[in-house]
Amino acid sequence: MSRWLLLLTCVFLAGCATSTVESRRAEKMSSYATFSPEIQRLVDSGQITVGMPADAVYIAWGAPSEILQSEDARGAATTWLYHGTYMQQYRYWNYREVANADGVFLERYLDTEYNPRSFLHAEITFQGGVVKSWRTLPRPH
Repeated sequence: MSRWLLLLTCVFLAGCATSTVESRRAEKMSSYATFSPEIQRLVDSGQITVGMPADAVYIAWGAPSEILQSEDARGAATTWLYHGTYMQQYRYWNYREVANADGVFLERYLDTEYNPRSFLHAEITFQGGVVKSWRTLPRPH
């Protein structure tokens, strides 16, 4: 029984593994080998630049949260969106029951909750398979 539980736990944890630059580089080794030494250096340090191919961006930053397609007078473009998460603080008045010798009464106190919020963290636009532009956006306050 405990062997099955251990095996199930290992399988579950393997599914929760996060992607790293090293694991993505191993996944796309054939593409990585074709990059110039400068692009390889940027990719290895998790950086991107204009003119970088899409596979290099994938290795450096990972898979995007969303992929959008567009077209204008200059041609077709693909935009990768990366979302981030932050914890937003909420403060509010709450009440709790407090017992004393005279009985039970309600005491007012300031309570705090933290809730995860998603935001657009970065966008990268590709044209012709290479980075045309990119930008990061600040975390909301």
